[in-house]
Amino acid sequence: MDILISGASGFIGSNLAKFLCMHGDSVKALSTRDYELPDAGFAAKTAGAEVIINLSGAAVNARWSESYKKLIYSSRVDTTAKLVRVLKASARRPKLFINASAVGIYTSGGSHDEYKFEYGGGFLASVCRDWEAEAMKACDAGVRTVIFRFGLVLDKKGGVLNKMLIPFSMGLGGKIGGGEQYMSWIALGDLLRAFRFVISDEKLEGVFNLTSPAPVTNAEFTAELAAALNRPAFFRVPEFLLKLIFAGGAEIMCEGSAVYPKRLLDAGFQFEYPRLKDALLHIINGPVS
Repeated sequence: MDILISGASGFIGSNLAKFLCMHGDSVKALSTRDYELPDAGFAAKTAGAEVIINLSGAAVNARWSESYKKLIYSSRVDTTAKLVRVLKASARRPKLFINASAVGIYTSGGSHDEYKFEYGGGFLASVCRDWEAEAMKACDAGVRTVIFRFGLVLDKKGGVLNKMLIPFSMGLGGKIGGGEQYMSWIALGDLLRAFRFVISDEKLEGVFNLTSPAPVTNAEFTAELAAALNRPAFFRVPEFLLKLIFAGGAEIMCEGSAVYPKRLLDAGFQFEYPRLKDALLHIINGPVS
């Protein structure tokens, strides 16, 4: 299958491209510079793709200055708007359009699935809602459209876990604030398999939470990671310190909700690593016996 990925150079995109190629798909990438082309030139870059996957977006784990917040928004919403506009005008539209989103769309502290949920009112939730709204316009052209709301994607070579491994390995890890905030996570391998699962089933469309069935609190995550590394984790990171460093960006570390992948489970998807303990042991030490 001919697949085009926007955002293929990032942590998830690069791993997804390799995974799809390993399974026999032909994968091409859209670059950031491609979005600077006029619509006609941009359309030439997207022509012929059977599946278009949009993972574009500036990193959110950074300090949110006002200028950076504009970048977070434009790199998601504006790029998606252009991609969908060109897609809709094409004579050869893709069979499937998959757009990334995030569980940050939900209100913090709650419990959510795709059927029962409450949207958050913060900056990230607002970005996600606008982002998804632009993506869903692909439906107007009769294109099967899927929104993947990512949880924290775990792998030792990238993402949040990669940044946590050094301090935790040195015994300097600890929970954030009181540790009560939920962390809805998914192992990278399960996320990649979920992409192929949805691509392969033409009946599936709409919103899917890409999280494990077992979200944990930050305190529980801290304890499991420390145990997997056989290190203590007595430190505590004050929320005010993160807010001083990251400004509004501290939101993704200090807040969280319990998010469940009900639609994936209902469709028959089976997680290889549904529990955090097994996922961490596999990621850090290799396959779990």
